[in-house]
Amino acid sequence: MKMKSFIVAALALVSLTATAQQKKVVDRVDQRTVQEFDHQDVTTKFNKHAFITLQGGAQYTLGEAKFKDLISPNVQLGIGYQFNPWFAARIQANGWQSKGGWNSYANHPYTFDYKWNYVAPGIDLMFDITSLIGGWNPDRFFTLTAFVGGGANIAWKNDEASDIAQQVKTLDGYELEYLWSGTKVNVFGRGGLQLGFRLSDAVSLILEGNANILTDKYNSKKADNPDWYFNALAGLRINLGKTRLTETHDVYRDVVKYDTIYKYIDVTPVKVEKIRRDVFFTINSTVIVDREMQKVADIAEYLKKYPNAKVIVSGYADKGTGNERINARLAAGRADVVVNTLKNDFGIDESRITWDSYGDTVQPFEENDLNRVSICIAE
Repeated sequence: MKMKSFIVAALALVSLTATAQQKKVVDRVDQRTVQEFDHQDVTTKFNKHAFITLQGGAQYTLGEAKFKDLISPNVQLGIGYQFNPWFAARIQANGWQSKGGWNSYANHPYTFDYKWNYVAPGIDLMFDITSLIGGWNPDRFFTLTAFVGGGANIAWKNDEASDIAQQVKTLDGYELEYLWSGTKVNVFGRGGLQLGFRLSDAVSLILEGNANILTDKYNSKKADNPDWYFNALAGLRINLGKTRLTETHDVYRDVVKYDTIYKYIDVTPVKVEKIRRDVFFTINSTVIVDREMQKVADIAEYLKKYPNAKVIVSGYADKGTGNERINARLAAGRADVVVNTLKNDFGIDESRITWDSYGDTVQPFEENDLNRVSICIAE
């Protein structure tokens, strides 16, 4: 049992040692693009909808009497549909009362006016001028709308005209040639303008003026020209349903992200043996001969293999020739040429090189000629 525990502990120690010899380092940084939420866009769009109009006002029927005597009450009800911001259609019914008049310029002038009832259902095509020119704006306060349409004018209760017909014929010798009784139906055409003032999304105040044209037989008198009546109305337009739709859209943006990829490298300490190379020179020379250049290359290769290694270059001269001054110069030149070759030819950084020269004061070899040398030691 003790042996088994010992083996387990030993394996755990080996595992921990192996792990400790691994170092986490950056292998590369990968770039990728992702979409992230940025903000919300809110857009408002026109919504088709129905509407109703409730209006009241006054009518002026064109005729031969004073203006005030030809004014009568008028109401109008309508239901419509707004197909787009600038175009709508409505079915409307306009009516209540119309008036006619007769002026006599005989020896005994007199004036008659008379009234009758009518209702005029019809269809109008409506064009929002402000939206056509300025585009749709659901919050616009004022709108100008033009419309054209037509329908049938159904008139009745023309009793007052029948009552004065005989008097007119007796006094002036004039006969109301288009006098009618019972119910009279005339086709009419109309056009007009409408001013709208927005009170809310659902309600607008509207002011309307319209002109209506009929045949000459509307007011019982023959004049060889069409008959007209004009309405001035005020009221409300009530929208049924939503006039606008609000849509919310999520907006995303491209975001560049960087992912760091790691790897584990073995950092177990490696014992590095130092290297020595002796670069020999000829007598009275500081030039590296070809056969010695490989030694400099060996030093450079070692330094590149081991980035933390450095080299010491020492220059010497032999004591058997020259004098102390000449030998000092030669020793310094031999060290210098090796240093420059490492830097310039092999790309070794200057911070990794240390050099010195000893002239002939130090003789590293017993044989005189071997002391013409630069000794390079890297570790």
